[in-house]
Amino acid sequence: MDNQVWKEVVISICASGLAGWAGWIDWRIRKIPNWLTVSALLAGIVLSGVLWRWPGVKQSLEGAGLCLGILLPFVLMRGLGAGDWKLMGALGAFMGPQRAMGVLLGTVLIAGLMAVVEIARQRKIQETICNLWALFIAFSTFHVTSGRVVTLDAPGSLKIPFGVAAALSTGAFFLALSALQFLHKLG
Repeated sequence: MDNQVWKEVVISICASGLAGWAGWIDWRIRKIPNWLTVSALLAGIVLSGVLWRWPGVKQSLEGAGLCLGILLPFVLMRGLGAGDWKLMGALGAFMGPQRAMGVLLGTVLIAGLMAVVEIARQRKIQETICNLWALFIAFSTFHVTSGRVVTLDAPGSLKIPFGVAAALSTGAFFLALSALQFLHKLG
């Protein structure tokens, strides 16, 4: 096995393992613990440094920073949990900025689909439309604090296990990447 391929396999296994573990924990207790996310963030940076030296550390920090920066406003508005935020930062540390963006986009799409299914399952369609309208009016008129408060802290709010969405997205990303690499070798 080529040295570069071996390094990619190690990173893929570690990122997939982290995402799967965090997804399982999030599914069971609806929380992703700091001991997992913070240690994984550090492990991603160290592993990238061991495998690719300084360029790997730089890519790792860029991936973590990109995910953390994009999701920070949602955490501050209490629309996303801090554990979910730190999980995406840790995944970014393993994958670097380009791959992390693909996984982040996939995670958001999967979480959105999970939310739509849960809204329909709990028959909260009208309530959700009212909440979305209140958010739209508040943000479009820059009255962010006016109207109803729609956050994770609101009683009765739906809580989607974002870690599960991250695990599914990470798994799908690496499966698609493997399939593309296989097709490239054939063609």
